[in-house]
Amino acid sequence: MQQISCSALIRQGSFINGAWQHAETSFKVVNPASQQLLAQVATAGAAEAEQAVLAADHAFAGWAAQPAAKRAELMQRWYQLVMQHQDDLARLLTLEQGKPLAEAKGEIAYGASYIQWFAEEAKRLYGDTIPAPSADKRIIVQRQPVGVVAAITPWNFPNAMIARKAAAALAAGCTFVVKPAHQTPLSALALAELADQAGIPAGVFNVVVGTDAKAIGEVLTRHARVAKFSFTGSTAVGKQLIKQCADGVKRVTMELGGNAPFIVFDDADLDAAVQGLLASKFRNAGQTCVCANRILVQRSVAQAFADKLAIAVTQLKVGDGLAGDSQIGPLIDANAVEKVVQLQQQALSAGATLLLGGKIDQAGTQFYQPTVLTDVSAAMEIAKQEIFGPVAAIQTFDSEQDAIALANNTEYGLAAYFYSRDIGRVFRLAQALQFGMVGINDGIISNAAAPFGGVKQSGYGREGSHYGLDDYTDLKYLCLGGL
Repeated sequence: MQQISCSALIRQGSFINGAWQHAETSFKVVNPASQQLLAQVATAGAAEAEQAVLAADHAFAGWAAQPAAKRAELMQRWYQLVMQHQDDLARLLTLEQGKPLAEAKGEIAYGASYIQWFAEEAKRLYGDTIPAPSADKRIIVQRQPVGVVAAITPWNFPNAMIARKAAAALAAGCTFVVKPAHQTPLSALALAELADQAGIPAGVFNVVVGTDAKAIGEVLTRHARVAKFSFTGSTAVGKQLIKQCADGVKRVTMELGGNAPFIVFDDADLDAAVQGLLASKFRNAGQTCVCANRILVQRSVAQAFADKLAIAVTQLKVGDGLAGDSQIGPLIDANAVEKVVQLQQQALSAGATLLLGGKIDQAGTQFYQPTVLTDVSAAMEIAKQEIFGPVAAIQTFDSEQDAIALANNTEYGLAAYFYSRDIGRVFRLAQALQFGMVGINDGIISNAAAPFGGVKQSGYGREGSHYGLDDYTDLKYLCLGGL
């Protein structure tokens, strides 16, 4: 932590109504690479969550009344400060989350891109004029901010998941309360410090940090002053939060679990497919919701693809994220390691073959070797659950229809990927795959200009793009008569 050059970014308590909170009790934030203590952070609970909601409610009218250009100006300042402190923010992120520093720098820039994007979109929150049924009437449709927005965000992207929700909310004229994951609160608090420095008014952006997720979540989903709730996390938790929002008929956006297929056809550029898979599968040590989870390779090229993949995977460097050459950091905690071990063991017991890796790395107890399994079947648990670790599980298929059936055989529908140079197949697959996002000859698909989100049990609503403001606004229809 002493290597963070701007000490103001290191905050150890919730940020509510423009002030930093203190408490008698605290919780530990630990470096997953070394298990060393990073910080003791003041614990907030239900009372502080309610305080944040009331602060956001009080600030809403003033923020919504600001001209869009003024909101955009303040958000641009926030963006510039984030990029100015990119190196410190990345180091802080790596310390508490573990991902390689190069990836952390990429996440900071990625998160900041949403602040920049929505700062610009704030000035383009257009309505409509609709032809009326008679000459003496006019029909106008306006878009207005929904009100207080509450959010709960995960530990795997502790900067970007907050930035892309908060940026859309603030651009629309909403105020915002977020509870970040207790494993990674420091990145969220640093964002709050920079929002404050940018001049964003008190109560507009609030961060509540604590370990009692259930109590805080109850407030954020049930409080009468919360108009909209946004969540990124597991489907199981998302379902419970949806139920809690239902009593208040709140607007809800859910970005939930995934089970992404990565399909390689016999006409694909295999070298490009291997590089795409490395990016999609092994980024953040496999701990991403859009991570390639089921690798489906046409049988005629399966051996060639596996050979090329094995060579590429052996070159991945495992180590502390602050080491310059690290490409695979630690898993977030011991439970995450245990889940990966169990899924792999179940697959091997059911007939899968270990091609490469398959054990805890010498770098430390939470580092798992990049692993390749072949002879995996759709019946195995590793093909049904999110692995959330650096394990590539390869299945084979024979025909295009087989690939489509295997890919769609899941309750999830967040992201899918496929590699093919047949233009007809490209359009057929793009239409047939039941996923909210499809990467075609590309393993990295997320950016601020595109709508991020899923279908089926991967959730609903979209983040990013001009569609990303839809969930933060209400349509108001004005009928002018007597003209």
